[in-house]
Amino acid sequence: MVRHVVVTPYQETWEQAYRHESSRLLHHVNTLLQSVYHVGSTSIPGMAAKPTIDILAETLSIQEVDSWNQTFEKLGYQPLGENGIKGRRYFCKEDAEGNHLVHLHIFEKDSEEVIRHLAFRDYLRTHSEDADFYSGLKLQLAEAFPYDAESYQYGKSAAVKKIEERALDWWYA
Repeated sequence: MVRHVVVTPYQETWEQAYRHESSRLLHHVNTLLQSVYHVGSTSIPGMAAKPTIDILAETLSIQEVDSWNQTFEKLGYQPLGENGIKGRRYFCKEDAEGNHLVHLHIFEKDSEEVIRHLAFRDYLRTHSEDADFYSGLKLQLAEAFPYDAESYQYGKSAAVKKIEERALDWWYA
């Protein structure tokens, strides 16, 4: 199935959607998860984004997450294993039409991936020039590649890498 790449201006409702979904998750899997964060572009006020809420969660044991797959499935999440990132457990929640509503990324507590995601988010929340550039780039790419998610991702990969480098330097400074 070819997914339509849709990037929209920032929506105030994204933060509410995150709070609702993270509360729901913690209610059902609170003994598994140590911390839960809103990450990705929907977590950055003013940022244009695909309207998919990214949730980052920390756990003490990444292997233990696998034993909770049935619980996640009952909550509407499809377990997808590492899905390209070593040490991650990735889950996707879709609506009836196959649109991605939530991406749940679980890593072990204090892993480099957790720091990378939080640094990227916090950097863009405080560096409006880079946030504006990245937001504009995503809008341009979504317009240029509305049915080609691979080209959309490739088109932003160099910018993401550059911003990520700046974010990590800033995080550790």
